[in-house]
Amino acid sequence: MTIIDHVGIQVSDYGRAKAFYEKALAPLGITLLRDYGHVGGFGREGKPEFWLGADPGGSKEIQKIHVAVVARNREEVDSFYKAALAAGGRDNGSPGLRPHYHERYYGAFVLDPDGHNVEAVYHGG
Repeated sequence: MTIIDHVGIQVSDYGRAKAFYEKALAPLGITLLRDYGHVGGFGREGKPEFWLGADPGGSKEIQKIHVAVVARNREEVDSFYKAALAAGGRDNGSPGLRPHYHERYYGAFVLDPDGHNVEAVYHGG
């Protein structure tokens, strides 16, 4: 069980961000579960855990963050990376082992359209 119930990030353009995450997270089995027009929640098995939203007041200024999404195997990490780049993301660390974190840490990093550092990680080996 995870220790965080959900996380939310601010985006400058909800439609653009939603389109990016729908494509980038699909290989991980993560889909858009709630959509309120300027806020949406992504998750698995009916529970939105990753939320994104635009300031309804129109502010484009955001604080960039890092979020790591759990992959169920290395293939999902690889597929996430390819899908995220195809959706307009920018490389921030290609798929591979990161033994400086721990010996079985396998991850990939992509910057989303707003510059958020999004990672898919598999801890299984």
